[in-house]
Amino acid sequence: MKTDQKTILIVDDASLVRLYYRSILEPAGFEVKEALNGLEALETVLSTQVDMLIVDVNMPQMDGLTFVRTLRHKDLPVGSLPVLITSTEAAQADFDAARSAGANFYLVKPIQPKTLTDFAAMFCGIAR
Repeated sequence: MKTDQKTILIVDDASLVRLYYRSILEPAGFEVKEALNGLEALETVLSTQVDMLIVDVNMPQMDGLTFVRTLRHKDLPVGSLPVLITSTEAAQADFDAARSAGANFYLVKPIQPKTLTDFAAMFCGIAR
């Protein structure tokens, strides 16, 4: 593994979504980690080096917005990690809720491969 490889944590309870994102991000040169919900994601970011988060909104145990609020407002050392929220919800209220929680950007699923890799590169500071 290259030492300059960027790591992205995918937080989504749907295994097909995680597999889809992985199939796009790994060939683009990113290392991918996975979590099934916000609780698992919180454990992962506190114990593993992560450069970016891709977070679903609707998940069991701890939803994506609660996870992002916790990450941003608990004075955690990882509180400034870039967060891309993804959801099938497309109302203005959903965008506003993600922004209020502390997300950097919100994309509506399904996400095109180029869009995903472009955001990953931008949030990870990789010139394309």
